[in-house]
Amino acid sequence: MHAPTGSERTPPPLTVAGVTILLALGAGALACVLAVLPYRSFDLDRFFAPKELAFHAAALAAGLAALVSARRMSLTKADHALVVWLLLSAASALFATNHWLAYRALALSVSGAAIFWSARAAASAGSERALVRLLALVVVAGAITALAQAYGVKMEFAALNRAPGGTFGNRNFMAHLTAAGIPLLLWCIASARGRGGALFWTASLAACSAALVLSRTRAAWLSLGVSALLAGVVVLRGPSLVENTDIRRRLRLAFLAVTAGVVLALALPNSLDWHSDSPYLDSVKGVVDFRAGSGRGRLAQYASSAKLAAAHPLLGVGPGNWPVIYPKFAPANDPSLSETSGMTANPWPSSDWVAALSERGAPAFVALAAFVVFLLGGALKARYDSARSPDERLAALAGAGVVLIAVIEGGFDAVLLLPAPAIVVWAAAGALLAAGTERGTVFPSPGRRIVLGFSFAVFTLAACVLGERRIQAMRLYEVGTSSAIESALTKDPGSYRIQMRAAEYFLARGQCAKARVHALVARDLFPYSPGPRHVLSQCRS
Repeated sequence: MHAPTGSERTPPPLTVAGVTILLALGAGALACVLAVLPYRSFDLDRFFAPKELAFHAAALAAGLAALVSARRMSLTKADHALVVWLLLSAASALFATNHWLAYRALALSVSGAAIFWSARAAASAGSERALVRLLALVVVAGAITALAQAYGVKMEFAALNRAPGGTFGNRNFMAHLTAAGIPLLLWCIASARGRGGALFWTASLAACSAALVLSRTRAAWLSLGVSALLAGVVVLRGPSLVENTDIRRRLRLAFLAVTAGVVLALALPNSLDWHSDSPYLDSVKGVVDFRAGSGRGRLAQYASSAKLAAAHPLLGVGPGNWPVIYPKFAPANDPSLSETSGMTANPWPSSDWVAALSERGAPAFVALAAFVVFLLGGALKARYDSARSPDERLAALAGAGVVLIAVIEGGFDAVLLLPAPAIVVWAAAGALLAAGTERGTVFPSPGRRIVLGFSFAVFTLAACVLGERRIQAMRLYEVGTSSAIESALTKDPGSYRIQMRAAEYFLARGQCAKARVHALVARDLFPYSPGPRHVLSQCRS
């Protein structure tokens, strides 16, 4: 379904489906970056809940547009691997302890796959260049919010203790997306039709480079360094990627822009409160340090997560259920556990790959790894295909760069588990990476397309509805009265935080009958958390 870019061919005329996908993914990606809620009691969810809602809404609109227009579906090895991963993830969700979290995580995976396939459909319809530029603009917009916070612009909804995170709520989340977007900016510079466009994208690259330096995010730095080394080898060997001398000059200016962004970030005074005289040098020294600090904490977390995965090798503990089961396998002094609550400090492990293995099992992990390998292998094949135009080979390299950076980052942090980087990476992969060798072709009848579209719409629309209800529950929770809290639970009964708030509220007022009901629900959601047990023991005493 994919038609690669290239100046030597006439692009197909734009279609209604292609334009719909373009607008849905562009608007969805921008909302995934900028949307924030003011409910500070929900420190992470006030950032993630609105972004997830935008993610699912974009997937729903783009996916349906792609399905309606699909008269022919080409299936590749990568597509087969992705379908297997989704099916195994769905089977894992059926046996999860916390089905609310399982559905939430599974819905992100299904919507991500829909975004990937719809972006490929948009590329076939001639919208790939516009889509990639929209994604690049979204990356730049996110970096600008971080720069604004770093240089003293007051942002009402931003998290102050994780600056410069901008509208992401965390500097690491911003840096993950920005790093993955660097290949898109380079592609935009090379493919710009005029000097003004090239200068705009070059300045944008400098801004993103500065934001990456200020973030002090080692996973982003490491992924960019490794990817740059590999890209250097791939660029220098094989057919030429750039035949136009003007494009070569643009790319040289791009590297100067990166240097300028780094220098300006280091030289200009900012409002960031680092507890070190040489914060950026310290971060460079700590890129591969696993003997202390967060590196040591990650190793401890990975070791405990490996025990969890070994105990559930076939289907894992269920999508999104890592924080539910992890305390059972973690030692008492585990740095991933909160000292006050006894639960994990974050709702996911510090690695996409650890999450895939522990939550969905070894077979699903292999399927996901195969999907990535097939994508990168197809890009490598396209890069060395002399029958392709330089533009096509450059597009394949840019798409591979986005995927590779996200994959390396995902070894050290949660990246594609989050909606903002996920929508950009899934869409960029679908738009830029050639579909590869077909392993089969399907010509779905209108009836089958209707059934598939209806099933997808019901599943994804339910995710949108639950996301909207989750936001309403957060608003009610902030009111704080008993009636508001109970109303919040009618909106989001799967919220452990709200169930525990209700249990503690009624316990403090001596209403143990009501407190016990909510504590039992909370215990079912998180059976290894000490909070519900404390409430139940207080009621018994």
